Amino acid sequence: MHRLLITSMWILLFRTLGLATILVWGTQDTVTAKPALNVSRGYTRPMPIAITNLVGTSKIESQFGHSIANVISADLERSGFFRPILLTTSLQKIDSLKAMFSDMKAIKIQALLGGEINIGGKGDIQLKFFLWDVSSRKKLVQDVLFAPTEHWRRIAHVIADSIYVHITGEGSYFNTRVAYIAESGPLTHRIKRLAIMDQDGANHRYLSDGSWLVLTPRFSPRINEIVYMSYFRNVPQVYLLDLQKNQQNLLGSFPGMTFAPSFSPDNSKIIMSMTQRGNSDIYEMDLRTRNLRQLTHHPAIDTSPSYSADGLRITFNSDRSGTQQIYVMNKNGSDVQRISFGDGRYATSVWSPRGDLIAFTKFKSGRFYIGVMRPDGSGERQLAEGFLVESPTWAPNGQMLLFFREISPDAQGRGGSTRLYSVDLTGYNERLVATPQDASDPSWSPLLLQHP
Repeated sequence: MHRLLITSMWILLFRTLGLATILVWGTQDTVTAKPALNVSRGYTRPMPIAITNLVGTSKIESQFGHSIANVISADLERSGFFRPILLTTSLQKIDSLKAMFSDMKAIKIQALLGGEINIGGKGDIQLKFFLWDVSSRKKLVQDVLFAPTEHWRRIAHVIADSIYVHITGEGSYFNTRVAYIAESGPLTHRIKRLAIMDQDGANHRYLSDGSWLVLTPRFSPRINEIVYMSYFRNVPQVYLLDLQKNQQNLLGSFPGMTFAPSFSPDNSKIIMSMTQRGNSDIYEMDLRTRNLRQLTHHPAIDTSPSYSADGLRITFNSDRSGTQQIYVMNKNGSDVQRISFGDGRYATSVWSPRGDLIAFTKFKSGRFYIGVMRPDGSGERQLAEGFLVESPTWAPNGQMLLFFREISPDAQGRGGSTRLYSVDLTGYNERLVATPQDASDPSWSPLLLQHP
């Protein structure tokens, strides 16, 4: 049986870290330029960008600079829109910037990153960096970052975000985390643990020990909270995990089937599907009072709710039309409208943080698809497919998605795996996201730090 289906209910099967890093920005000198890339259209040839050595006066400073440059390069390459070229030289050792720009322009390099690093007496990194447009020979960005040395990767992600924003004109997403379900053990006795990591797989950490089944983690807009499901002694319960305090709080214990809780954009409520008296409907919980409000009242199965970015509407899945489809409604449950009319069945609809698209899982002719459509149901397109692909989650810039893909085992039950993948809106740039074990049900965090 596919994970997407539980008899007639087609509900998702049972399938970090402390404070966000504090980075202090110095003065900024930015030249506004027309974005050189359009990341929303079809395949775009990656832009060549040169990354020089980020040098320091000591060996340890140069080592940090080299590591930071490598993370920046990996971030940009993984986006699919850049072709980073790591240079062994530094801007400080280049005699003539004018000659250098001419040479780079001749080999079609379009942007150049350089900088210098210093480590203070208290172990804090100060990194000054520059981003140049090679064609115009103008600085696009000049900034200074300060952070403790243990957070050097955060510095790298913030610089990569700055490059991405200034060249593409889109929002950033590298300085983020991913919560997911780590899976291990035989298929007949799967152990599922809550885990968290940076979006590039670094700083991995398990948040539960596998004693109880955990499901569907979802990040709070406040970054340092995760809501998730746990079947403690076979009773479905909704927990709120405070990552800053490392405290777990029980939001509610429910005797029926309960699935996929997620936060409202203002962090005041969570929304979820819950079964009462044998019927699954959409419920909203006020996080301050813990009061529940039922939003749908229909004999059909309503599940997988997600708020729009402005909090005014909700998307969910229902079989009220006879097959599993995507619907939208007002935040109070009124004006329910079906928006999916393609072939197949639809599930796990998730509203983009930009508000312009809804991602979904689709099952058609024995295959699963990850796709997107506009909130009115137009413009449907598929981005990924497979034996089982499921549970899309948006990057905070609304340009990338994470999902999980299951590889089918052979007839003897060998060789199967479940892994996380990312894909952009073009559908061309699909990447495996490395995890220590099998992985499912990802949730992409908001930005840990936004540029002032």
